[in-house]
Amino acid sequence: MEDLERIREALQHAARVISSFVPEALDADRKPRGRGPVTEADRASDRILREVLLREGEGWLSEEGEDDLTRLKKQRVWVVDPLDGTLEFVAGIPEWCVSIGLAENGRVIAGGVSNPATGETFLGSLEDGLTYNGKPAHASIRTTLEGAVVLASRSEVQRGEWKAFRKAPITVRPTGSIAYKLALVGAGLAEATWTFVPKHEWDIAAGVALVHAAGGFVECLDRSTPTFNNPSPLFSGLVAGGLPVRVKIRALLSAVPSA
Repeated sequence: MEDLERIREALQHAARVISSFVPEALDADRKPRGRGPVTEADRASDRILREVLLREGEGWLSEEGEDDLTRLKKQRVWVVDPLDGTLEFVAGIPEWCVSIGLAENGRVIAGGVSNPATGETFLGSLEDGLTYNGKPAHASIRTTLEGAVVLASRSEVQRGEWKAFRKAPITVRPTGSIAYKLALVGAGLAEATWTFVPKHEWDIAAGVALVHAAGGFVECLDRSTPTFNNPSPLFSGLVAGGLPVRVKIRALLSAVPSA
């Protein structure tokens, strides 16, 4: 519970810092190597998260900071995205969040996601389960894919990468922020999400913790279990959902060459 309280406090501080910015007045700079946009709100959130979370002996991996590889020698490492969904934030679309994951010996053991625009907070750990706005929640127990809500990246949908699922019996809902999508799946507010686009550890650490805490499943496209605090923090893609439909999701994805 001490870890979750620290995460809760950090999420609250970051939300207050971000709320002091006017999104439409912010300039979005491009990060190196095509890693997307960044604003002063991202940087300010990163600073307060580090201040609240990091303690002696712990490692740090953040989208908005230089990667200090001394983290590889640490057992406990904070993996954070200070503002996941910067494009949505700047555009005024309420599908962005603050994302905090805590990895221990390569496994995420606790996480938190806060969407200040919608007033949603997701907190969870392997020991304590998941709460959604303070109330216990769990991943979907639906056993069929017919009518299941699957959250898709809005940019992937716009690029046509989800055309193969038009005739599938699922309801595809374009949504920003992979961390927010994973949190919604963990809380049972959607049945599944997946992406064929590479993601970084900071994109998914908190969401993976939440889905696992809620009794759902998360795996890489090659069916391996994602691990954290790696020298290269990049994953090829991800699949997550309620455990009862795991096999059915894989059967659906098997018909898509890129899966």
